[in-house]
Amino acid sequence: MIIENVSRISEVDPRLYGSFVEHMGRAVYGGIYQPNHPTANEAGFRQDVMKLVKELNVPLVRYPGGNFLSGYNWEDGIGPVEKRPKKLDLAWRTIEPNEVGLHEFAKWAEETQTEINMAVNLGTRGIDAARNLVEYCNFEGGTYWSDLRKENGQEKPFEIKTWCLGNEMDGPWQIGHKTADEYGRLAEETAKAMKLVDESIELVLCGSSHSHMPTFGDWELTVLDHAYEQIDYLSLHQYYGNHKNDLKYYLARSLDMDEFINGVVAICDAIKAKKHSKKTINLSFDEWNIWYHSNEQDQKIKPWQIAPPLLEDVYNFEDALLLGCLLITLLKHADRVKIACLAQLVNVIAPIMTDEKGEAWKQTIFYPFAQVSNYGRGQVLRPIIESETYATEDFEQVPYLESISVINEEASELVIFAVNRGEEEMDFTIQTNGIDITGITEFSELSGFDIKQENTQGNQSVSPKQSNAYELNGQQLLVKLTPLSWNMIRCTIKN
Repeated sequence: MIIENVSRISEVDPRLYGSFVEHMGRAVYGGIYQPNHPTANEAGFRQDVMKLVKELNVPLVRYPGGNFLSGYNWEDGIGPVEKRPKKLDLAWRTIEPNEVGLHEFAKWAEETQTEINMAVNLGTRGIDAARNLVEYCNFEGGTYWSDLRKENGQEKPFEIKTWCLGNEMDGPWQIGHKTADEYGRLAEETAKAMKLVDESIELVLCGSSHSHMPTFGDWELTVLDHAYEQIDYLSLHQYYGNHKNDLKYYLARSLDMDEFINGVVAICDAIKAKKHSKKTINLSFDEWNIWYHSNEQDQKIKPWQIAPPLLEDVYNFEDALLLGCLLITLLKHADRVKIACLAQLVNVIAPIMTDEKGEAWKQTIFYPFAQVSNYGRGQVLRPIIESETYATEDFEQVPYLESISVINEEASELVIFAVNRGEEEMDFTIQTNGIDITGITEFSELSGFDIKQENTQGNQSVSPKQSNAYELNGQQLLVKLTPLSWNMIRCTIKN
């Protein structure tokens, strides 16, 4: 691999390492919030979970949904908790107690050192509820909604800057599902009203729920045609799973993500050209992850419970390898993907799991995400990679090596992330043209495990270890990548 100091893709927007907390399953109740837990603070939030979230260094959390959003009245989650209504959540067929609402979540976000990516309901609601929510959250005072916020204990505005215009409105499963024209018009007018309240906010328009939707492409073209000048980002959602139980096929799913991003970028730019616009729409990949382990067990859960264990995938080693490939893919597109939200954060298809009577622990996918979030800050460099390839049924050339590098000149550091998709040791040669490496701070590898090995409560065996299998010769770094491995190499550099 050749790394050129002059060949830069983009500065990484920290929001690329966002996550997602939806009112579903045990994400909120029994996840971030559990007043009767030994580690709970005065507000009822689990501090053991908070500690792990801080380790992930998540700068942005999308809230409160998800499918839950499309039937949610935000007013149900404000005011005295004892007066809040219990409601049916039709999306997941559970009961929502509304013990945690806007104020509580904002307090959790503040203590966790993250920002809120707020979503407005464009399923059962629309312009009025959305603009009122912006006024409640962001207006200084002297109006009905801003003064009500103060009465409810929040004197200063929440100052929420990133907002989603609904959720997966193309999906027939969505409450208030709409055609592209219906949604495009509603989103356009809602966006106008929201920005009249606060012109500083940024808005995310719903793209397709996944790239294999029958309306994919046409949906993007239509909704962008309506709302292009009013919005700032277009969303993408995609989940992956090893349904075929075919490792080579599974580890190539990041190429599918790459194609998805390229296709949506092309559509955005086509509408830009059509409208003769000077504005570029960037992307928010605000739902992405691995999701398939829990499908059968979810079918057995009885409806109308509070916080049942939904979508509690237990991840294994091969999942961590794919997650590393997906993270590298997002970094490759840092010029256009400015926001991404790993869905979700706790218990629900999440890197963090909890026992309601015991501890919180790290799933296998925790480690690659934490390493990239903490050390993938700076400018992404565009590498020239030579690698042998293999073929799958949908990709003729899947490289055994997946890699990207990020230079952080403020920290005098070059960080290389790499996945060896192959089952043989790989000689990885890194030629850094224009970058003087003075030493190796850390060479961490996640490798040597059975591909189905999991982390469970009390058994955290799948975790990174340090390697010294490298040799540094000036601007050339020679590294041994073990078979089927996720790797992070932190290099000190001369500025």
